[in-house]
Amino acid sequence: ILVHVSHSMLMSQACKSMCKVVRQMSPEHITEHFVAVVRRLVTREWYAITMMGTFLCFCRYTSRIAASGLFQVSYDQLPPATQAEMRAMFIQLCRDDLPLVRKAAATALGGFASMMDPASATAEIVPDFLTLASDRQDSVRCQTVENAVALAALVPVDVKLNQLLPVVCAAAKDSAWRVRWSVGNKLPEICAAMGPDLATSVICDQCLIPLLGDSEAEVKTVAASRAHGAAQHMSPAHLIAKVVPACVTLARDPSEHVRASLASVLLSDESSEVRLNIISNLEKVNDVVGIDQLSQSLLPAIVQLAEDRQWRVRLAIIEFIPTLASQLGVTYFEEHLLEMCMGWLCDVVFSIREAATLNLHRLAQHFGVAWAHAHVLPRIASMHVNANYLYRMISLHAAKVLAPLMSSDQLQLSILPLVLQLASDPVPNIRFNVAKTLETMAGQLDDAAKQTLVGPVLHTLATDPDGDVQYFAARAIHLLQQH
Repeated sequence: ILVHVSHSMLMSQACKSMCKVVRQMSPEHITEHFVAVVRRLVTREWYAITMMGTFLCFCRYTSRIAASGLFQVSYDQLPPATQAEMRAMFIQLCRDDLPLVRKAAATALGGFASMMDPASATAEIVPDFLTLASDRQDSVRCQTVENAVALAALVPVDVKLNQLLPVVCAAAKDSAWRVRWSVGNKLPEICAAMGPDLATSVICDQCLIPLLGDSEAEVKTVAASRAHGAAQHMSPAHLIAKVVPACVTLARDPSEHVRASLASVLLSDESSEVRLNIISNLEKVNDVVGIDQLSQSLLPAIVQLAEDRQWRVRLAIIEFIPTLASQLGVTYFEEHLLEMCMGWLCDVVFSIREAATLNLHRLAQHFGVAWAHAHVLPRIASMHVNANYLYRMISLHAAKVLAPLMSSDQLQLSILPLVLQLASDPVPNIRFNVAKTLETMAGQLDDAAKQTLVGPVLHTLATDPDGDVQYFAARAIHLLQQH
């Protein structure tokens, strides 16, 4: 009953449930019962039914729409004669007078054809595929490309070349932009189905290039987003000669959505050099696509690249973060980027950890010392007691770069205690870096702090067993005496 109703969601769920039931049935029961249900759905006229005292009336076209999605279920378990009957009923739906039924049949055509033997698909389904591809309703034609991809795996090479390929190329020039969009959305699948030779010689020139220059921004956007996948099936020489110039033109497109789509593709390129080059110019990309598109379309790719396996890519992202943060605002930054920035402090590469500390300095300059106190210093405080000495070292570096931004009182209240605690660290490298850090802070400390806090610690370090610690402690003491 439910597969007949006009409510599309209810009918769809009823069909899915029926398919699950059929998959559990034996071949004999499928032939005897399920095929009979499909037959009634395809051929039944108006009928009435009473449910819980309510008189319901259904018209037959809803049942035909429902039937369209049932043909491929357990088709391979049917005897040849019944399979032929199923194909005939499906062809009847492809030729239906109502566009909604033809659309439903076109939607199911590729999946149903994939269950058939190549001979049946070529002889019986391809002719109706060609008819649906030229249907007067664009909602029907929108299914053309997906069906062509499915049929390409079944039909002989000559049919693929002489019948399927021209239909795909015609769809790329269709008068309805939604049909052209459907071609752009399936460009990688089209190229894979047609093979590298046809992808290079035909699909590139007659589909990809025209779609990248389409009059509709939506079509150009989807073509740009799928260009990378399609390019995998084309020769490098052809890409350089034809696709690259089209992309250069696309980079100057009036639509910010189109420009953002192109930049997003480049950010996910397999080549680290390509990713690094686009990241290095992110400020220019921002000028081109605008901050709204940058945050909506490119930020996910930027966040993903924050964990890129190439450390130079991660470094380039770090250097751009303060510019991005200044334009996105403090709230957006805290929600989407703060954790990523703090995570860089623990990177395995020293250059990344060092750049991350300088990054904190620039962020504190923009968002203010109060923001750094609330969001950065607690993370540094937790790192300076970590069992890993590298974490303790980077917390010391972070304290050192943040200190110049603070007043004397702020410094002595928040940063100085952290530094002094590390003076007794078991690692000599950390102890002599404590001396160097105290040396840079000398000009910001008041006399009381120098005499009661810093002086005793430096004199202790001056007698350290390690020669480097002694040297830097003596230098810091000398500078402290001059202030």
